[in-house]
This record gives sequence, C-alpha cells and structure tokens, in this order.
Amino acid sequence: MNLNLRAAILSNVSNHNAEQLEATIDDALQKGEEKMLPGLGVFFEMLWKESDEQERQEILDTLEQSLKQQK
Repeated sequence: MNLNLRAAILSNVSNHNAEQLEATIDDALQKGEEKMLPGLGVFFEMLWKESDEQERQEILDTLEQSLKQQK
C-alpha cells in the first residue's frame, strides 16, 4: 500500500478556515495522542517553509525557551 501521509493530511484540511485549523490544532494538543503528531508536523513544515528568516528565528527562540522550561 502506497500511502502519502502528507498528502492525506493536506487533503483533509485543505478547505479549513483559520477557526477550523485552530480547532484542529487545539484538539490535537488536548488529546495528546501520538497519532496526531504527523499532522502537526505537516502544519509545522508549512509554517517553516512560508516563514522568512526573522520569523524562523522567532520560532526557534520560542522552541528554545519552551525546551528550557521542560527541564
């Protein structure tokens, strides 16, 4: 079976508006299920590709701070 997970995820949310996307993300985070991680990864990939250098640095700074708080 040839399954393109990225394409399936994008197909499932391609017509979502910002409110629906937020609900999808919130739901994934609240449930904390491992099966939701690929979808969040696809969202992160899209965010990263569309970000300029300054935005990427802000993302990295936020991630760095979040990781420090996890210790």
